[in-house]
Amino acid sequence: MASTTVITCALTGSFDTPRKNPAVPVSPEAIARSALEAAAAGAAVVHIHVRDPETAAPSMELAHYREVVERIREKNDAVILNLTTGAGGRFVPGDPDPSVAGPGTTFVGPEARTRHVGALRPEICTLDIATMNFGEHLFLNTPGHLRAMAGHIRDAGVKPEIEVFDLGQIELARHLIAEGHLARPPLFQICLGIPWGAPATPEALVAMRARLPEDAVWSAFGIGREEFPILAVAAGMGGNVRVGLEDNLYLSRGTLAPSNAALVEKAVSLLAHIDREPATPDQARAIFGLTSRGG
Repeated sequence: MASTTVITCALTGSFDTPRKNPAVPVSPEAIARSALEAAAAGAAVVHIHVRDPETAAPSMELAHYREVVERIREKNDAVILNLTTGAGGRFVPGDPDPSVAGPGTTFVGPEARTRHVGALRPEICTLDIATMNFGEHLFLNTPGHLRAMAGHIRDAGVKPEIEVFDLGQIELARHLIAEGHLARPPLFQICLGIPWGAPATPEALVAMRARLPEDAVWSAFGIGREEFPILAVAAGMGGNVRVGLEDNLYLSRGTLAPSNAALVEKAVSLLAHIDREPATPDQARAIFGLTSRGG
């Protein structure tokens, strides 16, 4: 009997990717449609950012999140919804005064970053345990902000997916777990290949997996061309996996992915070669320790 692996599909992200691949969904309607297609292809979880429908810029607008969630739930009440809280963490130092926020800064406090989670109550939301250089800007998540965000998430009855991009961030996550701010068993997402975090290599994945708490449930992903190699390694190690246009725009070398569903279908095919089946949403709930349906 084949083992089951949870596939998460990260639908759109927050970078300037629609310009590079027109399949990246932008409007709430397009994001919801892409989520439904990904679920039909085998994704048990859909990870959701929203964008300004006019500009494609990343957005924190509650109305956009609400529309996406409602459109998904009109047609599918089984797929697990995972909303980002990463939006609002970007800081770009100003010029000439770097202590003043410059153009491109989205940095806001914990309450603003989790407002949509409290309003919509998905089953999962991300919690980025990361302060780092994220490409050319800073991604700021101080311990105090993380404690506050964890409290808002807990009060909403939502399970945090703890995103870590390097080894030291796992140590901070362990500390927050020990303090009681994050419940056990924890759910981790190991994020590889993002500039400037841990590289998307088997060695990095093995090292980061080794530092997770013993009772952790985990997934991993690599970005760009490393999406599917990391999928294979993570699944082989007993982890769960993530694919999607947030992380990778290509189906194969030189071929743009026509949809999120196509990336999920490729993930399902690769997993079949190592005798793993995609978990259903209810199987994923059991694996992730979700106690009740939200959203």
